[in-house]
Amino acid sequence: MTKLSNNVSVVIPVYNSEAALPQLVNRIHSVLQSCASDYELILINDGSRDKSWEVICELARQYACIRGINCTRNYGQHNALLCGIRAATGEVIITMDDDLQHPPEAIQALLASLAEGYDVVYGSPKEEQHGFFRDVASKITKIALQSAMSADIARSVSAFRAFRTRLRDAFADYQSPFVSVDVLLTWGTTRFTSICVPHEPRKIGKSNYTFRKLLTHALNMMTGYSILPLQFASLMGLGLTFFGMLLLIYVLGRYLLQGSSVPGFPFLASTIIIFSGAQLLALGIIGEYLARIHFRSMGCPSYVIRDECGRAESQTNLQRREP
Repeated sequence: MTKLSNNVSVVIPVYNSEAALPQLVNRIHSVLQSCASDYELILINDGSRDKSWEVICELARQYACIRGINCTRNYGQHNALLCGIRAATGEVIITMDDDLQHPPEAIQALLASLAEGYDVVYGSPKEEQHGFFRDVASKITKIALQSAMSADIARSVSAFRAFRTRLRDAFADYQSPFVSVDVLLTWGTTRFTSICVPHEPRKIGKSNYTFRKLLTHALNMMTGYSILPLQFASLMGLGLTFFGMLLLIYVLGRYLLQGSSVPGFPFLASTIIIFSGAQLLALGIIGEYLARIHFRSMGCPSYVIRDECGRAESQTNLQRREP
């Protein structure tokens, strides 16, 4: 088989997946042998509470291609991805989940599409194998992502992606506890595409993404990379100002025409509640932006590495920081 790439780095954030890792690594290793001249598999342990790190180190002793990175705590999927992306040495980076729902056999299709001249290729699931609430939260997240990315491809975004390593130069100096890899990729290119890939049902363990976590991620994307919420607050303020002027005209007109004012406490109370609620909502949106400025001004890192194993021990150039 013709090699589709000279050098490939597969980056996988790991969280409580000790049971799935051996099978995942074996399948990826078999696929990369046939489609890449050289390859590495970077496993980032994102503060797992099980024995995932011990399993990673054991696999690193069995497979020379594995590089293990152990974070000091759980920073989140995208933070762990950023850590692995910066550690990668391949010409092409592939990211995927650790739950075997992204079939490693589809890596060849991603690389083939990337070879057509694109910079980023997403493996969009033909049919997601999640529950109802998880699917709803995923759709909300993608809507938020579209506002942050300002790209049509946002609706096809997936954690299963392949992109050219040179794109990371666009966010080489990025430091923030709030990370969205998909938005960062838009800083370096507009040449996106997506292909349909199977999405297998999860057979081992359970998903660590809940409805609440996905909504929080959507909020972080909107307030961290987009001014859409501020624009919404401005438009809401303009609309309510117009509404207030109409109320004033109505009150004055009633007084001039009928000689009486608008009766009733409920009318006044309802008006006050509407305006007070709008003010609090606008203040909350502004507060979200101020919070992000606050965290960035403190210099909070995106991740901190505790230790490493395997191929990374002698090759990594990442900054080490002990807790």
